[in-house]
Amino acid sequence: MGMKKIELEIVALSHSITQTHSYAVVLGEVNGLRRLPIVIGGFEAQAIAVALERMSPSRPLTHDLMKNFMMAFNVELHEVVINDLQEGIFYSKLVCSSANDTVEIDSRTSDALALAVRFGCPIFTFDTILDQAGILMEDDGKGKAATASVTTETGGSDDLKSLSLEDLEGLLAEVLDHEDYIRAIAIRDEIKARKEK
Repeated sequence: MGMKKIELEIVALSHSITQTHSYAVVLGEVNGLRRLPIVIGGFEAQAIAVALERMSPSRPLTHDLMKNFMMAFNVELHEVVINDLQEGIFYSKLVCSSANDTVEIDSRTSDALALAVRFGCPIFTFDTILDQAGILMEDDGKGKAATASVTTETGGSDDLKSLSLEDLEGLLAEVLDHEDYIRAIAIRDEIKARKEK
C-alpha cells in the first residue's frame, strides 16, 4: 500500500480548549489546507515554544540536552515522521544518522516535535493519518496559512493590558524564573506592542 508522505509545519501552539492543563500543537500541511492538532503536555509545549521563539533558557531543557548529546556524538536528526495513530495517540519516529548508518528511533510525538524545532528538520506524516485526524481549513484566498503563533487563552492578554510597562517587565522576569515560557511570550509581545506605539 503506497503510504504518501506529507510534509507538515508547526502553525500554532496553544492551550488546549478541551482538556485542562494541556496544550495543543497544531501542524499544517506545507502545501495544503489540512491541519493536524495534537494534544501535548505542558512541559513539551514549553520546550517547543522556547525553540520556536528562539528564547534561550538559563539552563538547557531536556530537549536541549538531547540535542547537545546528539551533536557531541555527531548524530544528526534528518526528519521526524508521525507514523501511527492508535486510539487518538500519535506515534512518531526520529530518523537519525551518524557517519556510518541511519537509525530510526521511536519517540513520543511531543518529544519528536521539540527536537525537530531544535534541529530545524522537516516533519512528515502519512496521508492516511491526515485523513483520519486532520481538519480542513478554509482557504483564505491568500494561499499561505498563518505562520506559527503562540497563543495563551488562560489569563489572556486582557489582564496584561491593565499593567504598567514596569509591572510587565517585572512579571516577565518572574515567569522566566519559573520557566513558564509560554506565559513569557505573551508578556513579551505585550511589551513589544507598547514600545512600538
